[in-house]
Amino acid sequence: MSHLLLTFFNNGVLAWGLAACGLAQLSKLFIELLVHRRWRPAVLIETGGMPSSHSALVSGTAAAIGFEQGLDSSLFALASTIAFVVMYDASGVRRAAGRTAERVNTLPGAEALPPLKTTLGHSRVEVLVGSLMGPLIALCGEAWVGTPVMLAQHLGWISGVG
Repeated sequence: MSHLLLTFFNNGVLAWGLAACGLAQLSKLFIELLVHRRWRPAVLIETGGMPSSHSALVSGTAAAIGFEQGLDSSLFALASTIAFVVMYDASGVRRAAGRTAERVNTLPGAEALPPLKTTLGHSRVEVLVGSLMGPLIALCGEAWVGTPVMLAQHLGWISGVG
């Protein structure tokens, strides 16, 4: 494995932020099954819904940065600020755009056009659940597993790395 790839996969912050996002998105499939009693894999690539995977991504990444760099680091401050903006936007601007799309879809003549996407944003509860999932997943991963390279070494898939 090249040094560049090893360096990339040795980034626990990125790995656990993405894992939080992916697990939040995957959980939508099971929530769809439990709540609506239907198997609909399309939810894996849709925006909106419970929980917010964007919130899980940014809050998990910020938490992992805080874990690695310290809660007093400038990088943690920046990541937290970005996380708050993303989460505010998801439950504010994007949600409002989705509600507007719902109304536009009901206007006379709208049936002649493809309907606008209405699930753009999230409710505050969806954002809250995502923002709790993110740190839970990222901090557990950081504390108990480490980076993907560390996991691969532990499993014996690679050896003799840094």
